[in-house]
Amino acid sequence: MSLILDRVMKKFGSFTAVEDLSLEIPENHIFGFLGANGAGKTTTFRMILNLLDQTSGTITWNGERIDYQKSDEIGYLPEERGLYPKLKVQDQLTYLGKLKGMSKKDALHELKHWLDKLKVPQYLDKKIEELSKGNQQKIQFISAVIHKPKLLILDEPFSGLDPVNVELLKKAVLDLKEAGTSIVFASHRMEHVEELCEHLCMMQHGKPVLHGNLREIKRSFGKKNLVIQADFDLSFLEDHPGVLKTKRFADGVECQIERKETSQDILQQIQGMGFVRKFELDEPSLNDIFIEKAGESYE
Repeated sequence: MSLILDRVMKKFGSFTAVEDLSLEIPENHIFGFLGANGAGKTTTFRMILNLLDQTSGTITWNGERIDYQKSDEIGYLPEERGLYPKLKVQDQLTYLGKLKGMSKKDALHELKHWLDKLKVPQYLDKKIEELSKGNQQKIQFISAVIHKPKLLILDEPFSGLDPVNVELLKKAVLDLKEAGTSIVFASHRMEHVEELCEHLCMMQHGKPVLHGNLREIKRSFGKKNLVIQADFDLSFLEDHPGVLKTKRFADGVECQIERKETSQDILQQIQGMGFVRKFELDEPSLNDIFIEKAGESYE
């Protein structure tokens, strides 16, 4: 059951929000959508869900267009939150479960399971407005997954959460993937996408600038990052052959190098110069790749 977007475009008057977007989102994977505000992520999601009509192109799920008949197979966590503040958690979510074809008994069973999993079982009979923003976000997440969707679309699911709860929700997302859910996940936080996603699309001004398997994207970029922390001056590395750019910090330097062999040349050169606390070769970050591809910093 792959989700396929073929040459999708969306215009609002003379403004093009999404242009020439072609993607195949594999079954049982977490697919990452990256982009700053205004990049076209949310517009793309609304077209996938058939909340907006695309100007041109096609979108299919399991070979067919998504319509009202398929809504029970899909879960959606929008960036804008939409819970009723005066309703109790139990009443709100069992109602939403029933809208997705569940019995009240099954919806309540799933709700209790998720409240336990997200470590908030005490909120079953609390009104939404009585919860903190972070805990409201947990309830909103449960509303998107309570009916066990086959396709789950998460738009900035970690916004408003502290680091402990981000990790809790990340684990829940990974568990859903392992259980067979296909997940499309949008974020402006590159580290979240790097950690969770096997495939990604990076958008800028409505156009895809990077698309593919995360590991292959990093491998094809070629360049590596080298971090050195030492008790001696490393400024000479700025002019070292194979070093493309350097970023200095308090007790060391981060170099972008042309190829991994350059790191061995540097290692030989610094031996005997003093104490080296850290010498670490790493893959390029998504931010490095974005700057190269898009010609500007991500943020």
